[in-house]
Amino acid sequence: MLWTVDFWFDPVCPYTWITSRWLVEVSKVRPVAIRWRVMSLSVLNEHRDDEPEGEWEEYMWAPVRVCAAVEQRFGRRALGDLFTALGTRFHLQGDWGGLAAALADAGLPREIAEVAGSTEYDEAVRSSHAQAIALAGGDVGTPVLSVAGQDGERVGFFGPVVSPAPVGETAGRLWDGFLLMAGVPGFYEFKRPRTEEPRFGLPG
Repeated sequence: MLWTVDFWFDPVCPYTWITSRWLVEVSKVRPVAIRWRVMSLSVLNEHRDDEPEGEWEEYMWAPVRVCAAVEQRFGRRALGDLFTALGTRFHLQGDWGGLAAALADAGLPREIAEVAGSTEYDEAVRSSHAQAIALAGGDVGTPVLSVAGQDGERVGFFGPVVSPAPVGETAGRLWDGFLLMAGVPGFYEFKRPRTEEPRFGLPG
């Protein structure tokens, strides 16, 4: 059976990047097709009294706007390619200003970076984000994963948050566990505290 998993991400989140690399690894060892989707930490936090992202708040709109533009113009496969390019530059290389360069890395037109400072794609970002929240609930972050549940209806969960990204059959077993939990009606949450900073690295 081929499993289609929707993966909502904000590319600035380090744990989301690591989880995405796990899911890419899963697609090598399990029959999984990934549909890349956009969500936004800025949208998630905009009604909070505090400012959890501080001075990053305005900048964080830029990458998701570019992602939404790519999804609309070129489709979700291109969006996945861009996410890989952005994550590599952001989280592995520390290049937080390389939107145009990441587009070029993904084989996409560099000029799409111009939408970063406009509101042209904000509604698309909000709409995609709302779909993730409708499945996983409002008290979540990024990433959100969604698969078909026991009754065929799609269910969504925040996470998994994992660091570093498992590879090979270890990645596959974590996926198997995720499917088991997703298949239990009424299953809601499974959590423990994080004890270390995110550990990056590409599966290999």
